[in-house]
Amino acid sequence: MRDLKRRSPTDPAERAALRSRRRFTRRQWRRRWLAWRYVVAAILVVAVVAGGVWLVYFSSVLTVKRVDVEGNDLLTRNQVLKTARVPTGEQLARVDIDAISARLRALAAVRAVDVSRKWPDGVQIIVQERVPVAVIEIAGRLRGLDSQGVVFNEYAKAPPGLPRISSTSSTTPTALKEAATVVAALPKELSAMVDHVEVLTVDQITLVLRDERIVLWGSSDDSATKAEVLLQLLRQPAKVYDVSVPGQPTTCPEASADACLSQP
Repeated sequence: MRDLKRRSPTDPAERAALRSRRRFTRRQWRRRWLAWRYVVAAILVVAVVAGGVWLVYFSSVLTVKRVDVEGNDLLTRNQVLKTARVPTGEQLARVDIDAISARLRALAAVRAVDVSRKWPDGVQIIVQERVPVAVIEIAGRLRGLDSQGVVFNEYAKAPPGLPRISSTSSTTPTALKEAATVVAALPKELSAMVDHVEVLTVDQITLVLRDERIVLWGSSDDSATKAEVLLQLLRQPAKVYDVSVPGQPTTCPEASADACLSQP
């Protein structure tokens, strides 16, 4: 009996049993791991997400430290920053981009603006400023007028190449926008000839050329066609050129100019 209990571990049967027990143990551990691996993975995901949320929304690592401004010419950098009021030191993810954009769009000189986050610590502001197509005198001040009829900026004297728009106290903003549309549609060759544009109503727009010839333009409708017709018509000697109906243009000689202008 004592010999049986002390069999050599090299006995084939015992070795086989030992291997079987080991395989059983490995299978048990494998089953446990399969059961727990999803729990472990979920814990890791939650930890990563929680760490990310803390890093982005609560830590001082990703806060606003710089503001980049591009596209400004009429406006100074300080004017843009003062209006934008970007909260430096605040978490970048919490910065209200839409509110900053709205404040900047309220500036008369701003036609459009793009505000974006620049990770890890910046806000970028790209300004598209209005471009004047004419100047207009309002309350004794010379202002710029863009192609949308928006009044902005102020000049000591009119920039070269920009026609002047003459209006009355009864001229509506819509009429000014129509006049701006007309000026913006003029080709360079024709724009250079214009001294000023007189605006009464939306369909009573008149161009006064530098040589004092007068062009009855009408409304801004078909402005491109009217410009083509006028360039051909100006080859004829006359005082008044009427292209308000571009398919039926007319001219008036110097002697009958007053009569032409008095017609409704």
